[in-house]
Amino acid sequence: MNVKHAIFPTTAISILFIVFVAFTLHAASKKKLSPIISTGKDGHLVYDADAHGNRVPDFSTCGYAGNNRPIPDAPVRAVVSAVSGDETARIQKAIDYVASLPADTNGIRGAVLLLKGRHDVFGQLLITNSGVILRGQGMNEGGTVLIAAGTDRRTLIRIAGQDDRSSRTNSGWRIADDYVPVGAVNFHVADAAGLKVGDTIDIVRPSTRAWIDALGMTEFGGGLGDWRLVWHPGSYDLVWDRVIQKIDGNQITIDAPITTAIERGFGGGVVENYSWPGRISQIGVENLRLESAFDARNPKDESHSWFAITMENAADAWVRQVTFEHFAGSAVAVYESCKRVTVEDCLSLAPVSEVGGWRRNTFFTVGQQTLFLRCWAEHGRHDFAVGFCAAGPNAFVQCEDTLPTGGSGAIQSWASGTLFDNVRIDGGGLSLRNRGADGEGAGWSAANSVLWQCDASKISCENPPGAQNWAFGCWGEFAGNGVWREANSTVRPISLFVAQVADRLGKAAAEKFPLMPRNFTEFSNPTEKQAAELIAESHKPAPQLSDFIAEAGRRDAIPCAAGAAKSVEAIADAHQTSPIIHHYIFITNGWLVCDGKLLIGGVQPINWWRGNMRPSEAKNYGVDLSRFAPGRIGAGFTDDLNELADGMVAQNLAALDHHYGLWYDRRREDHERVRRINGSVWAPFYEQPFARSGQGTAWDGLSKYDLTKYNLWYWSRLKQFAGICGERGLVLFNENYFQHNILEAGAHWVD
Repeated sequence: MNVKHAIFPTTAISILFIVFVAFTLHAASKKKLSPIISTGKDGHLVYDADAHGNRVPDFSTCGYAGNNRPIPDAPVRAVVSAVSGDETARIQKAIDYVASLPADTNGIRGAVLLLKGRHDVFGQLLITNSGVILRGQGMNEGGTVLIAAGTDRRTLIRIAGQDDRSSRTNSGWRIADDYVPVGAVNFHVADAAGLKVGDTIDIVRPSTRAWIDALGMTEFGGGLGDWRLVWHPGSYDLVWDRVIQKIDGNQITIDAPITTAIERGFGGGVVENYSWPGRISQIGVENLRLESAFDARNPKDESHSWFAITMENAADAWVRQVTFEHFAGSAVAVYESCKRVTVEDCLSLAPVSEVGGWRRNTFFTVGQQTLFLRCWAEHGRHDFAVGFCAAGPNAFVQCEDTLPTGGSGAIQSWASGTLFDNVRIDGGGLSLRNRGADGEGAGWSAANSVLWQCDASKISCENPPGAQNWAFGCWGEFAGNGVWREANSTVRPISLFVAQVADRLGKAAAEKFPLMPRNFTEFSNPTEKQAAELIAESHKPAPQLSDFIAEAGRRDAIPCAAGAAKSVEAIADAHQTSPIIHHYIFITNGWLVCDGKLLIGGVQPINWWRGNMRPSEAKNYGVDLSRFAPGRIGAGFTDDLNELADGMVAQNLAALDHHYGLWYDRRREDHERVRRINGSVWAPFYEQPFARSGQGTAWDGLSKYDLTKYNLWYWSRLKQFAGICGERGLVLFNENYFQHNILEAGAHWVD
């Protein structure tokens, strides 16, 4: 037998077999999967649910008034011209005047119009009443420019209602269903007596030990069960803020879907109706340019305004056609006490800060039914981000950033029902995943969330136990076991959000959400003809979303004429300020004496090393004058100094004993002396007396300290509180030479 002839057929058969297997695997990889979302014959979207009835949620209620009506153009009631010097009092006077006017049938009182020019604000502007709008005459450099002047880290515009929510009943209504799926808008209670259509309700899904165990959020490495990181029952409850639309027997229908399944095995759920008289609504900031002053000699300067706009205890509010520049924290931060907020046509430029934790979370929400529409950012960190237990739904629609220092997506724990629709991250990541110990034990950061027609350098989409995350028509480097459809392809409809608005409210309503036209002719491996077409197209400048946003005023003009509105100079002072009474304290015969009387009372201690930015836990961490919680004011955050002093008087506390904290970065709570891998520091921060230099890299990943310069924020806080103490007859005792951190362990001072 000829050996050569015997070998050839065997080799040929092997090669054919390999080709067959490769072809079969390739065909399998190209197999068409169920679309999950498709367009029916009637043009409406069709959703495929899983075996439990879970489906992609409806995001069409995200935004002002649930998109049931457009953002109003409020009439101008007060006008403020630009003058030299600090304009804080003048602008606040106009805001307070409009707040005192009667509201119309839609709850609108009127707008404060800031005329073109530069308005320097050394303090903070506070909106605490419904129906007040702050408006300028243009978002570009030639329009109205509001400058956060000075070196304070405050929020420039704080929108804050009262935290006076209370239940109307002593106990709630337990949900009777064994399982309420994701996307559901109705469910049963055991007995609906006492509930009525129009009631505002909270639907509470508890964070039970069984649920936390099922997610694996009880261990983040080391086998230590680190108390700082692991999830604790009761601290991760989901609370959906809803309105009852219909009651049929014991079945309740609500105005927006739930975004995490309610399961009897994990504690079920309960309905609580509430009243919230101090929550404000019909609030807007529009047609302005907001800038923060900073020290141009230090590209990492943080002695300036951190946040441009924050919202809390508010509903049906908006920010539109606003440019932000040089802020260290967020352009807009929407907190957990807010719902139905629209942020549209906004630009964030040239942030100035350290590159580290809790900086540059540019467009950020922990609220629900928040819509970020046509927003653009540069050099942020987490530019389009959703935070801790955000109940959803929330939506980011046609948002883009360029060269971020971190990733967008879900950045804290269990934000459910978030849509990223036509979001582009140029040079950064977009993720829905288990972040593990990162973000102070963020763990599973996203559930039942959607990436639709997005592209990023890396896209991570993972499925948590008992939940899903979906990615449709996305482009980039991929990771994760989430539900993927049409990767590196274009899907229809172009925008899921706009299609859902059309489904619920009609095509006319959807047309009120115009997106910048994009060429979706994209190929990972184009044919010769397709390549020629793309080359020809490349000679034309591609439209940029930043330019499209900058021209928003032409597409959707906001009235900026003063009309017959009152000038701020014509507005009478609302309050006669009482003269400040100073109490004088002396040491007499070794005793502290105030106004001739012996000063008697307790001492207010401080918390000098622990803390948390989770609202459910922050209040547990006491008082500290030099604790800084970016963008947050209140118990456990950045203390309100007047509230603190009033509380001391009420509790018969005569003095506060203060010293600086053990460390700035709370990662040091592990008492390790190791150099940290990056600057993802944990807030709240325990500020040190000395300033950062903006140069080099300390062991916490931020710049090195300069021991020849003082931390302006730290010392100004002490000075401010000392002044308040003088008005209240209290004592501030500052231990400037606090030594515990030097004597006990190097972890305290290693940075």
